Amino acid sequence: MNSFWLILVLILVLLYIVSPIDLIPDLLPYIGRLDDIFLAFLTIFYLRYGRLPGFMSWLERLLGKGRPVGGSGNGGAGDRAQYQRNHDAAQGDSMLDPYAVLGVEPGASAEEIHAAYREAAQKFHPDKVSHLGEEFQALAQQKFVEIQEAYEVLKKEKRG
Repeated sequence: MNSFWLILVLILVLLYIVSPIDLIPDLLPYIGRLDDIFLAFLTIFYLRYGRLPGFMSWLERLLGKGRPVGGSGNGGAGDRAQYQRNHDAAQGDSMLDPYAVLGVEPGASAEEIHAAYREAAQKFHPDKVSHLGEEFQALAQQKFVEIQEAYEVLKKEKRG
């Protein structure tokens, strides 16, 4: 979120909190401040984590920003094939191996895969690159998603 929108949201939240016009009137002792506290909590959580809390996922789905949860349910081999198809469609003919994305050998143990995932995820996590320009943030976000998908594929493969 660029600084203009951040400042605008903060100003609007502060105006709502001090405004006498609320969803729950401030005339009611203690109860009148619940909506103000809830809005302040949501704002602070969003500014800290860059997303809404889990119990607000319905709002993200309503706004069209939610990612569908679940998968094909056909085991590790199907997930790996789906992973390859997704990346083939996104990047032409280049075949991305989930082992190569995480930087581990094909015979790596589950612990080695998990350690490589954590290291790569920390390097490209959106919070770690938030100070960089928008282009770097977009590239890091794309790489972070690739890392997560590769880890999920390998985790299911090791399990099943």
